[in-house]
Amino acid sequence: MGKNLSFFVSGLMVGLFLTTGGFAWYLSSGGAPAQSGVKVLKMGHTLDPSHPVHAGMVFMKDRLEAISGGKMSIEIYPSGVLGSETESVEQLQNGSLALTKTSTAPLEGFVEEMQVFGLPYVFRDEVHFWKVLDGQIGHELLEKPVSRKLLGLCYYDSGSRNFYSSNKPIRNPDDLKGMKIRVQNSPVAIRMIEVFGGSATPIAFGELYTALAQGTVDGAENNVPSFVTSRHFEVSKYFTLNAHTRVPDIVLMSSVIWETLSEQERAWLQQAANESSVFQRKLWAETTAEDLKKVRETGVQVIEPDIEAFVKKAAPIYADFDGTPVQSLLQRIRAVE
Repeated sequence: MGKNLSFFVSGLMVGLFLTTGGFAWYLSSGGAPAQSGVKVLKMGHTLDPSHPVHAGMVFMKDRLEAISGGKMSIEIYPSGVLGSETESVEQLQNGSLALTKTSTAPLEGFVEEMQVFGLPYVFRDEVHFWKVLDGQIGHELLEKPVSRKLLGLCYYDSGSRNFYSSNKPIRNPDDLKGMKIRVQNSPVAIRMIEVFGGSATPIAFGELYTALAQGTVDGAENNVPSFVTSRHFEVSKYFTLNAHTRVPDIVLMSSVIWETLSEQERAWLQQAANESSVFQRKLWAETTAEDLKKVRETGVQVIEPDIEAFVKKAAPIYADFDGTPVQSLLQRIRAVE
């Protein structure tokens, strides 16, 4: 009996060792459960699976599997099940998550230059925007967070951000006076609303529908597809196409995990990311046109304002960055033809 018990205890200890050891690898690698030797990277984000940015990540997963001949894959966790954008970035830093999709706004605290995307009317148009991101400036910004254990793989289109409201139309900047506007937790976004005369309210995106419905905030700002997938059109009947900012999404990777990959695996992953960026941009343009039509059909009043009025009103915000790296970057961006 004693011998049998001894074998049982020994077996139990070995099992616990293997289990905890395997779990520790799982956490440290940012991986998902292994599938017959397949290297699986764990990716979390906050968007709904119906969102075109999620579709870009699914395309990236499929291409990685194809390019690697089934040796690598990505396990995607949408809808914030692994945490907020800021929490996901923190998980990348400690290596418990391999990949995430984040707006540049949460990265402002890590990379000062990222604040440039929060400045209103930095880019002349969409063509200028992509020339900057596809060029040297965009490449440099993807590599900037490496010192913080983060690495940008590619950019996804998230369109232009526009104001929408529940109680009155916003036709010019003066209409924002006294309005409580939800913004991302970004000092630059908060400052922009203040310059326009509104009251900036940085609350979680998941709480925004209720806040709009209950009047906790009067409005918000975002792109057209997010306005639709969040169903904010149900509680906000005015959408203003003022395009105050163009804030890209970034497919961000833990440099802790990147360092564990072979050169071949890095090449496969980077190629899949680059191809997904091309796919996602095309899908974004198609989805935006379709969604704009949808919101009009639901009774939302889509307003096309005089953009110059917003541009002039926003001008004072640039003085806040005199003598900073953001000002230098802004000058380089404006020089791009």
